[in-house]
Amino acid sequence: MDNNRKISIIAGTLLLVTTLAGMVSVSFTGPTGTPDFLSRLSAIGPSVKLGALFEVVMAFAGAGISISLYPVLRKYREGLALGAVCFRLMEAAIWIIDVIALMLLVTLSQEFVKAGCPPASHFQTLGALLQSVRYWSDIWAYTAFILGALMYYIVFFQFRLLPRWLSLWGLVGAPLWLLGVLLVLFNVTEFYSTVQVLLFLPIALQEMVLAVWLIVKGWRVANG
Repeated sequence: MDNNRKISIIAGTLLLVTTLAGMVSVSFTGPTGTPDFLSRLSAIGPSVKLGALFEVVMAFAGAGISISLYPVLRKYREGLALGAVCFRLMEAAIWIIDVIALMLLVTLSQEFVKAGCPPASHFQTLGALLQSVRYWSDIWAYTAFILGALMYYIVFFQFRLLPRWLSLWGLVGAPLWLLGVLLVLFNVTEFYSTVQVLLFLPIALQEMVLAVWLIVKGWRVANG
């Protein structure tokens, strides 16, 4: 097996891990945006911690995608290859901040319950601040993901390293997800609302198809 084939399998596997871990993470991280989020978080603390673990996996696997792609993409557009690495590393760092804020929320919720769930206290204030950290982390992590992904999709498309339809799918799906993030930023909708999920589905499906393609068929690059 040549080096380019190994790289495509590694990148495809990391794409699968990133996408699946992200989906599992969202399903486990709990109702941190509900009015009674502190008492509810305390009750589901173990599942939230499991979700946080998957979020960490997603963060490191996502960074690994651009790192694994770099040796191939730098032969075509080194600037874009390096940019993709930088943005995906930035994304990973922001997700770790998000996980820390989530774990602090779980700890805070447990202390809140021990204190008898006071209706108005510093617990709610601290909880609101940690929720704000998570909100902005999500905004900027998703933005970094989109920018990093667009950079390698441009190289895929320009140099025909993949079928044009697959690269074009990524070039369309990523901006749609950016639109979903902007709608949240400007309070048109909320995170993981029906509208945002629909805008996320194209890039999520594309990355799953891309992952399988890279693992099974690889790409059209010269050896070396």
